[in-house]
Amino acid sequence: MKRIAIIGECMIELNGASFGTMQQAYGGDSLNTAVYMARTAGQSVEIDYISALGTDIISNGMISRWQQEGINTEHVLRDKTRQPGLYLIQLDEQGERTFLYWRNQSAARYLVRHPDFAQIELHLQTVDMVYVSGISLAILPAEDRQQLVTLLGQLSSNGVEIAFDSNYRPALWESADEARKCYKQILSFTNLALVTDDDEETLWGDTSSQATLERLQTAGVKKVVLKMGPKGCLYTDFNADTPELIGTTPVETVIDTTSAGDSFNAGFLSGYLTDKTPREAALQGHQLAGTVIQHKGAIIPCYATEAMDFNIHSTASTTTTKL
Repeated sequence: MKRIAIIGECMIELNGASFGTMQQAYGGDSLNTAVYMARTAGQSVEIDYISALGTDIISNGMISRWQQEGINTEHVLRDKTRQPGLYLIQLDEQGERTFLYWRNQSAARYLVRHPDFAQIELHLQTVDMVYVSGISLAILPAEDRQQLVTLLGQLSSNGVEIAFDSNYRPALWESADEARKCYKQILSFTNLALVTDDDEETLWGDTSSQATLERLQTAGVKKVVLKMGPKGCLYTDFNADTPELIGTTPVETVIDTTSAGDSFNAGFLSGYLTDKTPREAALQGHQLAGTVIQHKGAIIPCYATEAMDFNIHSTASTTTTKL
């Protein structure tokens, strides 16, 4: 059994009409991926969530729910002086979303300087893969961020695979230059980059998928999944393969695109860590994301994923093209 540690922040989620009934849930890019990995991989992958929460009632409730999902919460640190962050989702008629955040003093922002973070550092040496996103890095104070990136580099040198989703959110960074500087560091030892074409264009000015792949290869990345929305994704292993376009089945009714990329990552990583082919892993990611965007909120009801068949093989019908 492979073991993955997912580092990041989970927040309280509010969604609904701007001035009406609001529903409370929870979400955050890294936690969304952890939940959907647990649902997809079942007992085949051990999933550790690495974060910090408060000791309040809501934090306790979140921990309990994650355990019910099958996530190992042993390494979620508790902060007696802080609580989870909060975000509000606003949706337009096409299902596209905007966010409002209250997270500057969240417990997760101060994860690295928690008195027990040394225990996390030791634990991460025992896992097969560490997954982190651009958001996981952006929320940290600059000094803490550098400490975490240095730690990830050391883990990589010791044989731990590093998976990185760039997930660029300009509002979370001091500047685009600061984000690029940080990303260059982590990309230099990234085994698997899971990136989105829109984010890469925004941050780096890439004008094509080929430009993105060439830049990532030069940066030191070993394998890349370039997510391109309804077009599917491009997968390449720079040591072996030419880029492969793996298409997806269009979704007729999109309700909420929140967590689309996070759930794709979950499906892909579940396949990757259970020795499925890259194509099978990508198809699994497409299938999961296509289901998630037909529901409201970051974490959809369990019944919606329980009915899915994740026994995907290379004979599945979808578009695959060698570029």
